[in-house]
Amino acid sequence: MTDAAELKRMRWAARRGMLELDLVLAPFVDQRFAELSAEDQARFRQLMECEDQELFAWFLGRERPQDAELATIVDQILAFARTPR
Repeated sequence: MTDAAELKRMRWAARRGMLELDLVLAPFVDQRFAELSAEDQARFRQLMECEDQELFAWFLGRERPQDAELATIVDQILAFARTPR
C-alpha cells in the first residue's frame, strides 16, 4: 500500500508544466498510482525522471521508450488515458 507522503510526492512529480502532460499524468496518479504493484510504482518513479519532451513524444505516440521498463508504464498510462471515466 502506498502511504500518503509517497502519493503526494508522485502528484508533485506528475505536475510537469506542460498542460498536455498534466492532463495525462495527474489523473493517472490520482486514480491508479496507489493500486500499482511495487514494480510499476518504481517504473512510474523512473518515468518521472525523464525529460518533458521525451514524455510528450511517448504520450503522443510519436516515439516509444527504448527502455522496456519505461515502455511498460507508458503503455499502462496510455491505456488509462484512453479509457472513458
